[in-house]
Amino acid sequence: MRIDGKHFRSIWFDDHTQIIDQRWLPHEVRIAALHTRADFVTAIRDMWVRGAPLIGATAAYAMAADMARDPSNSNMSEAYDALYATRPTAVNLRWALDRCREMLAPLAEPDRASAALQLAHRIADEDVEMNRQIGLHGLDIIKDIAARKSGPVNILTHCNAGWIATVDWGTATSPMYHAHDAGIPIHVWVDETRPRNQGALTAWELGAHGIAHSYITDNAGGHLMQHGEVDIVLTGTDRTTAAGDVCNKIGTYLKALAAKANDIPFYVGLPSPTIDWTVQDGLRDIPIEDRDGAEISHVQGKSASGQIETVQVTPDGCTVANPAFDVTPRSLVTGLITERGIAKASREGLLRLFPEQRQAG
Repeated sequence: MRIDGKHFRSIWFDDHTQIIDQRWLPHEVRIAALHTRADFVTAIRDMWVRGAPLIGATAAYAMAADMARDPSNSNMSEAYDALYATRPTAVNLRWALDRCREMLAPLAEPDRASAALQLAHRIADEDVEMNRQIGLHGLDIIKDIAARKSGPVNILTHCNAGWIATVDWGTATSPMYHAHDAGIPIHVWVDETRPRNQGALTAWELGAHGIAHSYITDNAGGHLMQHGEVDIVLTGTDRTTAAGDVCNKIGTYLKALAAKANDIPFYVGLPSPTIDWTVQDGLRDIPIEDRDGAEISHVQGKSASGQIETVQVTPDGCTVANPAFDVTPRSLVTGLITERGIAKASREGLLRLFPEQRQAG
């Protein structure tokens, strides 16, 4: 996608790996270079990069950097473990690391650095195409809604599942970009998504693309649904079970409950690497990341003087709990929008699109 008219991916390689450091968005666009394993670990753990697909791609480039430094089996194992420990919920991290290890293990050590870098490029390119296809399949849903109503299609989204959370296009945003580019009038309700206010990234993206949107508090969605102001809820996911449960940013479950109560479709956009075929019960088996309480007790923003500052909003000594994700049961999900089409949120629905997993199971 574009920033000030220039095309960017969220991660790219030019002699070394470079990323858009998302800690400073939407107020500043800063580019960070990643060289060492410590650089990559910090970038993933501290959310310089975020979003399951982008985390996976970053991990692949991290393995490539480590293989260029030391292609030994012991170093590969150490790199895998260090990277895997950074973020426990997003399954794309494990998927990318497993893919790297499986490809590299049979190779002679002198061949590993080049092969790892080529695989990282391939993972990034595949993500872009998968997200583009998600957009085309999601476009059909938006077209159908637009044909049945006058005025813009009102979409509510939670967190940021945009191009900055993937390599390009985004998951939840890809249908929005395709609809806008096809001339379909849309308006997006953008949840602020506390505690890190990641909806501000969505608003920044949509504004750059010329898509009408309104930034709202997390608790406004149910009210808007009750008053007929939402036609569809469309989110991303960090991990989807083989049975169709969806794990996404904290607060997604509440949006799904409100959508169900108001007979509003709730769709989730996801590339297939986000499906965890080893997990059936999302509530029981998906690890939920507990993050630093400072993300809640403090907020970052731009002051009147134009400086990016952090301020405390809680009383001194206040105890804070910060679960980063929740699980939306498949019974609340209307459909899963993948690169191969739209699946029912069920094991059979997913296997219809991914029959090779039936044989694998």
